[in-house]
Amino acid sequence: MKGRSALFSREECILSGIMSVNGKKVLHMDRNPYYGGESASITPLEDLYKRFKIPGAPPASMGRGRDWNVDLIPKFLMANGQLVKMLLYTEVTRYLDFKVTEGSFVYKGGKIYKVPSTEAEALASSLMGLFEKRRFRKFLVYVANFDEKDPRTLEGIDPKKTAMREVYKKFDLGQDVIDFTGHALALYRTDDYLDQPCCETINRIKLYSESLARYGKSPYLYPLYGLGELPQGFARLSAIYGGTYMLNKPIEEIIVQNGKVIGVKSEGEIARCKQLICDPSYVKDRVEKVGQVIRVICILSHPIKNTNDANSCQIIIPQNQVNRKSDIYVCMISSAHNVAAQGKYIAIVSTTVETKEPEKEIRPALELLEPIEQKFVSISDLLVPKDLGTESQIFISRTYDATTHFETTCDDIKDIYKRMTGSEFDFEEMKRKKNDIYGED
Repeated sequence: MKGRSALFSREECILSGIMSVNGKKVLHMDRNPYYGGESASITPLEDLYKRFKIPGAPPASMGRGRDWNVDLIPKFLMANGQLVKMLLYTEVTRYLDFKVTEGSFVYKGGKIYKVPSTEAEALASSLMGLFEKRRFRKFLVYVANFDEKDPRTLEGIDPKKTAMREVYKKFDLGQDVIDFTGHALALYRTDDYLDQPCCETINRIKLYSESLARYGKSPYLYPLYGLGELPQGFARLSAIYGGTYMLNKPIEEIIVQNGKVIGVKSEGEIARCKQLICDPSYVKDRVEKVGQVIRVICILSHPIKNTNDANSCQIIIPQNQVNRKSDIYVCMISSAHNVAAQGKYIAIVSTTVETKEPEKEIRPALELLEPIEQKFVSISDLLVPKDLGTESQIFISRTYDATTHFETTCDDIKDIYKRMTGSEFDFEEMKRKKNDIYGED
């Protein structure tokens, strides 16, 4: 076995599973009595009321408290995305059941529309006029055939140099179409990508289409019983490969000698380690604030209007539509996912804070959800590590952003993996390592 790593909650759960599969000796400590830290699933409902300091007990209309598993930071998984690949390669899928999200929607002019991402949907969509549909269909065909290694598919576009703005111009796409393509298909939070090389954006749109093709209704998956199941699955994986997991373990001190981490002190004992992975809440002096996110958990007794009575969906409000710099996200799940009492829906609104009145900023999203039975509002700081951790060997994850999908989180996981091991995260390589160490299945 190689050197020991100590880890704390959340994204760290995924890394603990991956590092264990890679033959590292892993100790995973969490100060909370539950898995997942800031991104935990809260059950029963009474605990959510207490956490947000809402006086009194939940009304009888909310059903049984234990029928609720409310994710504090809900995110969907792209069916063909990085997290699903991590789950498949580490075989954590055997501990989880997923359900396809019923729809992906985009906001335009105060209304919501289904996001078109196939040629057939593009032609049927009421988001665009007839000529725009034809141009968008042409663009989708181009994206589907795009292969940066085959010049014949590029039509004169240089994937590493041509800006995405130029690609949109080439296909003569209007502003509304650019909005939903960049924000609801490529899932960018701002418009900075327009002046960057187009390769990344085209591959993101491809990922969306391929994810959609897998299940048909939408490209997103959500685990039954909520996201709290994810860290538990990775914790089990880590245990199978010799990792140790400790909940309810207060962290008293991170011990650093000559600038390098050598251990963690908890309840008077020291666990020695060569590397440490943790979230920003454990090392406040080593992180800096780069912004804030507002999240509002809303309990509803009805599906969201104009979603065809979907029992789950994502709605993206592109920033241009509401005169903002960053998008507003709505993620809705329901009793169909075993996260709420029968007939109840949970919609979570999130965005990056831009003004002194964050609750005003999310009004366009809340209006889509009316009537709302109960709201739980939180504003959290966006924290990032001050350095890469190469000297101290303390590797800090970033705070969860406002997006409602896991792709940005996976980028962070791959980034920490690279900083720790010195090599890129490679799914195939990981599979081979697992077989080398533990034999084929």
